[in-house]
Amino acid sequence: MGFQDRYYNQQQQPFGPGGGRPGMTQMFGLPPMSPVIKYLLIANGVIYVLQMIFPVDPFTFAQQPRTLEYWFAAVGYPWTKALQIWRLLSFQFLHGGFWHLFGNMLGLYFFGSALERIWGSKKFLVFYLSCGALGGLLYVLASATGIMEARYLIGASGGVLGIMAACAVLFPQMKVFIFPIPLPIPIRVLIFFITIGFVINVFRQGPNAGGDVCHLGGMALGFVWVMSRGRFGQIWLKLQNGSYKRKMEQQQKLQYEVDRILAKVHEQGVQSLTRKEKQILQQATEQQKNHMSGF
Repeated sequence: MGFQDRYYNQQQQPFGPGGGRPGMTQMFGLPPMSPVIKYLLIANGVIYVLQMIFPVDPFTFAQQPRTLEYWFAAVGYPWTKALQIWRLLSFQFLHGGFWHLFGNMLGLYFFGSALERIWGSKKFLVFYLSCGALGGLLYVLASATGIMEARYLIGASGGVLGIMAACAVLFPQMKVFIFPIPLPIPIRVLIFFITIGFVINVFRQGPNAGGDVCHLGGMALGFVWVMSRGRFGQIWLKLQNGSYKRKMEQQQKLQYEVDRILAKVHEQGVQSLTRKEKQILQQATEQQKNHMSGF
């Protein structure tokens, strides 16, 4: 890299690289918003507005047929609803209030952006929704079996906490500010104490114990996902190498048979071939045609 290419020697544009106005994130020194994060924020915001249009009973939290929670929240009872698989995804886009939504979206934006940049949008989205879905599934099983009170589960917390657990493994020195604590806390320390708090609350059957079951499920998958990526990658590579090796051995064996058969035809004529030898030649011809059609 030449001296003129270094970032501190480049001419600064007054309104960003394109000459236009800077984005909101650039103006306030925030991390850039990645594509999936942007669409998730929009989707959660739009669905929250719909929840305000079709609310649940504010006093009994009754699930009326006209509410979104009635159709899309994760529930463990009755079984007819517990078996509706789409709820394990849809519940992640519902929230119980503005601050519930704001806290989850704040965590999704700050922590999710880092993962999406290093994993890519598709892998990140699968990871995020999988963490939330596993958390929802654990809650459904716990409430369906009577371990937890059977109510409806909503919120993106399981997926967001899965993201935070992944960040704690990948970026252990990342610092987090928690109001009103004035000092930054390493994310791995924060995740450790959060996990302890969730476990204690679940065993005590405290407030939102069912939600904490979901939180723990999302965090567990986030941790396992990141820790196993390298190991699964090695296993997959070994499987691919083994498959390729077997394929090459079969090709060499087939080529040896073809050479032997062709030598026999040269010496004794085509009429000397057995049925099996003719089948081998036919197989080799078809493989050659398939190979040529791939170009």
